[in-house]
Amino acid sequence: MTFEELHIIPPILKALREAGYRRPTPIQEAAIPPVLKGRDLLGCAQTGTGKTAAFAVPILQLLAGRGVPQGKKPIRALVLTPTRELALQIYENFELYGRNLGLRSAVIFGGVGQAPQVAALENGVDILVATPGRLNDLIGQGHVSLDSLEIFVLDEADRMLDMGFIHDVRRVIDKTPEKKQTLLFSATMPPEIQEIADRLLHDMAVVQVDPPATTVEAIRQYVYFVDKGNKRHLLVYLLQNPELVSVLVFTRTKHGADRVARDLTRAGFPAQSIHGDKSQGARQAALAAFKEGRCRVLVATDIAARGIDIEELSHVVNFDIPEVPETYVHRIGRTGRAGLDGTAISFCTADEREDFEHILRLTKGNIETVKDHPFPQQQTEPTPKEELARQKESRRLAAQERRRQRNARQEQAAQKGQSAQKGQTTQKGQAAQTEQTPQAGRGRGKKQAEAAAKPSGGSQPVQNGSAREKQDQNKEQRQENRPKQSQRQGKQEKTGGPAPRQYSEQMNLKPSHRHPKKYEYKDNTRLKDDIITYTPDWGSPPSAPRFQPSSSARKKPQDQPLSDKPFRR
Repeated sequence: MTFEELHIIPPILKALREAGYRRPTPIQEAAIPPVLKGRDLLGCAQTGTGKTAAFAVPILQLLAGRGVPQGKKPIRALVLTPTRELALQIYENFELYGRNLGLRSAVIFGGVGQAPQVAALENGVDILVATPGRLNDLIGQGHVSLDSLEIFVLDEADRMLDMGFIHDVRRVIDKTPEKKQTLLFSATMPPEIQEIADRLLHDMAVVQVDPPATTVEAIRQYVYFVDKGNKRHLLVYLLQNPELVSVLVFTRTKHGADRVARDLTRAGFPAQSIHGDKSQGARQAALAAFKEGRCRVLVATDIAARGIDIEELSHVVNFDIPEVPETYVHRIGRTGRAGLDGTAISFCTADEREDFEHILRLTKGNIETVKDHPFPQQQTEPTPKEELARQKESRRLAAQERRRQRNARQEQAAQKGQSAQKGQTTQKGQAAQTEQTPQAGRGRGKKQAEAAAKPSGGSQPVQNGSAREKQDQNKEQRQENRPKQSQRQGKQEKTGGPAPRQYSEQMNLKPSHRHPKKYEYKDNTRLKDDIITYTPDWGSPPSAPRFQPSSSARKKPQDQPLSDKPFRR
């Protein structure tokens, strides 16, 4: 049977072909048709049987067929899974299969900051993949609403029970609508899971697939016990053997895949990495280079390697031991195909020994230990859980500090840009005020200066906040630099000159209604156009300001000036 025979829509078929999927697995053949019909499903299958695509593909097709809501996208499909690793894998599968549909998905889990996850939810998502603890937290904070939920998937239900999440699962179920389509997957059916299945599932279809119990007999399997820091050195040492013609290396993380490929290339062994963060074109180019022999080593994560079909693959290397035993079976099953011999090599540290024991039980001990190698294991005891938690917290704090420093640098650069812009605005405002305000207005008393500065019937212009703040600072600075009132009076008494506030009274002046911050005579003994301005000199005040007629009065004979000091308009 093919995916076309399962009536998968063309956008999803295109994504499956680009990912390298040829034919559906048994659980996909059995589960996709009833899910597309809208029925509830009970799937008895373990991780590694292809069950993620068994529910991801029909969910994408159902949501795409119902249209995309306008405005903010409500959560229409929820996948609940026990661990962060499974949540990330399921999320990447949804992104891979639905890349041509325009649907939006997100993943939330604990152990990391929730701010980026909340931001993704605020943008609206169609499909949410979550772990129970973090989901309940965000529901309680009001960031997640399940009122519009149409499809609910409970994955690895028995593992939820083993890990103590069953109460969190029940709390999530209580928040979901009564009318919805439910898909439940569990490898076993303990009473608690059976009770949840009876409560959730109605008119259900039951699908049961036996897991692969043993690996291919033609594959030779070896394990090297090595310290974590020597894994890369051991891989370079093994690649010096010409029998390793084409090698597929598996890592747990995308960052680890990039790091291994980079280190191998520097050591003289051309390598490419493929994972979910790389574009489809980059993954296809790396896979083509590997198949054509231009690249000897291909480093991949489990998600990116699914669907890769390479018949003449000589070796598979488990750089990191998988957490799920069935994943090991699928990894090494990519070699030894078409009747050819294949070799599987695993690197195991003390911290990975427990996961390796589970793999030994699944494979019935059919893995040979290689003791004679140049990088024997020095750390035989696993790192205590407290130390692992401390290291994890240290890495988290280091990453947080790097983010803080980066944000501080960005904020500092932004403040410098704003300061430069404010400085330009302030300089322009001061220049404009200098042109409009005569120098004579400075130095008078506050009340008199305000009265003189206010034109008749006019209003003061409103200044922007930055210019006003700068002017206030300059004013305070000038006031600090001026001598005190007692000092000014003492100097005036020594020189015999009048105080500035006495000029208008002694000279019989009044504020001009025609010119701001200027004075004219109170009586009409002078010409109407006669205007007097005065700028005080605190060091040596003059006895009287000099009279300066206007341009219209200069044509007529004038009286002698009242002072020899130059007049400044």
